[in-house]
Amino acid sequence: MGETMKIIRWTGIFLLLPALFLNAQQEIRIRISDGVSMIPVALPPLTFTPQSAVKEDTIRAEIETTLWNDLEFSRVFRMIPRAHFAYIPEFDPQNIRFRDWESIQANILISCQLEMPEATRVVMAFRVYDVRNGGRFIFGRNFGGKRELARLIAHRAADEVMKQFGEAPLFTSKIVFVSDRDGNSEIYMMDYDGERQRRITINNWMDVLPSWSRDHEKILFTSYRNNNPDLLMFNLYSGRTEFLSTQRANYCADWAPDGNRIVYTSTKSGNAELYVREMDTGKERRLTFNHVIDTTPNWSPSGREIVFTSARTGTPQIYVMDAEGTNVRRLTTEGNYHDSPEWSPDGTRILFVSRIENRFDIYTYHVRTNTISKLTENAGRNENPSWSPDGRHIVFASNRGGTYQLYLMDYDGANLKRLTSKGENKMPKWQKFALRRFDN
Repeated sequence: MGETMKIIRWTGIFLLLPALFLNAQQEIRIRISDGVSMIPVALPPLTFTPQSAVKEDTIRAEIETTLWNDLEFSRVFRMIPRAHFAYIPEFDPQNIRFRDWESIQANILISCQLEMPEATRVVMAFRVYDVRNGGRFIFGRNFGGKRELARLIAHRAADEVMKQFGEAPLFTSKIVFVSDRDGNSEIYMMDYDGERQRRITINNWMDVLPSWSRDHEKILFTSYRNNNPDLLMFNLYSGRTEFLSTQRANYCADWAPDGNRIVYTSTKSGNAELYVREMDTGKERRLTFNHVIDTTPNWSPSGREIVFTSARTGTPQIYVMDAEGTNVRRLTTEGNYHDSPEWSPDGTRILFVSRIENRFDIYTYHVRTNTISKLTENAGRNENPSWSPDGRHIVFASNRGGTYQLYLMDYDGANLKRLTSKGENKMPKWQKFALRRFDN
């Protein structure tokens, strides 16, 4: 028990684990880079078509608010304030006056018309125009579904806008995390914005450290259901749970971009080392060979490298190695406690947690410049950072408000938003999408 406690402390769950052991069409391809101004977008009020059999304002408001919030959150688009709409004639989707919208500084105009053929269904006609080029039509699609899926309809439309501008889809992505809100630490899932929080595992044991598969259908996690930290895989669609590694302690698993390999930490050899497992054959290979702890591995987006934490120089530091376990090099050179690294989706930055004078804060290591930026400012303990699919946002756990809750912030530490409130919530992991090629 003492050995395992020492190992797990590095996974960023410092308060939780002691309790565990005690309780057993036309596409615009514009890559929006850091420092480039956001694109001004106008979203006029959504309207129902004259043919709509039902006109439910609550549904209209839900779709409009969700769509607006998505695009505003993106850091790709800047929403034209609704107050500016008062300076131009009321929007008519059948006769769009693009010069009016250009006069209030809009570059992009989104037209949305809703139709409810019945009380249980809604369809949104979604059209996007380039205002600065005479109202050139960019793309259009119809999105529809059951009325209870109104938020999803808006998220899908916002994702389509992101893709048309060369960005990764973000708004239909999910975050898994650990919560004890129902009396036992279990795996939960929620939308990127904190909505629709629901429980995934339901049992009397502690389940921790979740991680997404690349196809978003399975979740790796560590479970104590046999009074041992075993590595399990849960299939979201079939409900099936499979044991992957049960010898001694197994934790901190991460799925490779190719979808067929995982890397994880295990003490099966007597010490915390890193292992790679081929998921189709079950064949495993040990990557590290040390008398100290190697843990928290994370694949680079290209799948050619793995970043991890090791105490081989005496204190926990961040290292990177080739996926075969060779060419190991140290990244952090200052400070005596660094942990929880995660590579950004574009391969240019690595998130990690650093402890200075018993304060835990989140930093980014810039791969190309070998420089480090601090993102949080000593407000409680800030841990378990995870990148959004587009690399512009970060979800993390913090006890800055007294209890551990999950927060969102932008890649530069701006625009902090709290996502959870019930119980204690930790260890978030954001889904990733492989849409671009990477240099590393």
